[in-house]
Amino acid sequence: MKTPSPIVIAIDGHAATGKSTQAKKLADHYQWIYIDTGAMYRAVAWVALQRGWIQGDVLDASTLIHHLNDIRLEFKHSSTHATSLWLNGRELQDEIRSMEVSQWVSRIAKIPEVRSYLVAQQQALGAHQDVIMDGRDIGTVVFPKATLKFYFTARPEIRAQRRLEELQVQQPDISFEEVLANVKQRDHLDSTREHAPLKQSEDAVLIDVSEHSIAEIFTQLCGHIDKALN
Repeated sequence: MKTPSPIVIAIDGHAATGKSTQAKKLADHYQWIYIDTGAMYRAVAWVALQRGWIQGDVLDASTLIHHLNDIRLEFKHSSTHATSLWLNGRELQDEIRSMEVSQWVSRIAKIPEVRSYLVAQQQALGAHQDVIMDGRDIGTVVFPKATLKFYFTARPEIRAQRRLEELQVQQPDISFEEVLANVKQRDHLDSTREHAPLKQSEDAVLIDVSEHSIAEIFTQLCGHIDKALN
């Protein structure tokens, strides 16, 4: 069946399942715009940490909400067709991938005002161009009528090991136990929050990445996409 434009591919699922890795590969392959919605929430968490709205284990949510309109996020193309996230004119890179940001991102994503603010931006980005988005609620809330939906999952231990390998580049002393605890905590917070909890959409294709390579998953995804678009 021929799909109307714009094409929206939604990838939801648990933390550290390789959603962004696959979304980037698919965006490059099909020449779509890649929107990393998780990075948007990470950027808000990073701003809160940088501006002192988080002290110890306490978040000043009211101050964060008051300043949301000051947080201007956009995705820009590079010469290689990759997209990067910019915050108020500054490109964000590894700073939003730290363990400290990871410990706060799910808690900040629970705030209804934060979700509403970012969801509106995500919907605007996908309204007039072909996009692929990954996150927690793309197929259920942001684009419930997406062209095609995927839901990624994997065992917590496998996801923790993958995340550990990423984090050790910046934090060589971090332990597997710390990362596993963070993965499980994020799963709980993401799936039990009151607003837009993480859950599989009824019409999403389930992708279990536990025992498959990146290349195998990519081939599997392309098969589903090609079938849906033809």
